[in-house]
Amino acid sequence: MNLEIRQLLMNLDEAYSGSSWHGPNLRGSIRGITSREAARRPGPGRHNIREIVIHAAYWKYAVRRRLRGEKRGTFALKGSNWFVRPGAKGGTTWEEEIRLLESEHALLRSVIAGTAASGLRLHPGNGRRSAEVLIRGIAAHDVYHAGQIQLIKRLMR
Repeated sequence: MNLEIRQLLMNLDEAYSGSSWHGPNLRGSIRGITSREAARRPGPGRHNIREIVIHAAYWKYAVRRRLRGEKRGTFALKGSNWFVRPGAKGGTTWEEEIRLLESEHALLRSVIAGTAASGLRLHPGNGRRSAEVLIRGIAAHDVYHAGQIQLIKRLMR
């Protein structure tokens, strides 16, 4: 595997579940969170932890889909970007949402691992951003939302 791809995967893993210097990563930020805690809103009109987790899973899916040149509409849940939780009719459980995040991360990681180094400079689907920028961006997205979840947890105390 090319060094650039390995480094991007290391960044992705550090932001998601690997050892990191910056504090909890995304997976670490939800460790030990109960369904009830994950559903609590920090304020009116604010996203809860469950919604943030599904949002993160969705964007992992979106980046994977863009890297592979796939069409929209294949995400596990109906909708896009933000998904209101809990209370959605026929909705998923907190545990299923965590598994969805895990699955989307693994699928994205697999696509990145199979990317040729030369493919990093390409703009998938004639998009504005290169594959490399998308991959670095999704890692930053995980770190951002890990911090957001940490803040929500503090507000719950």
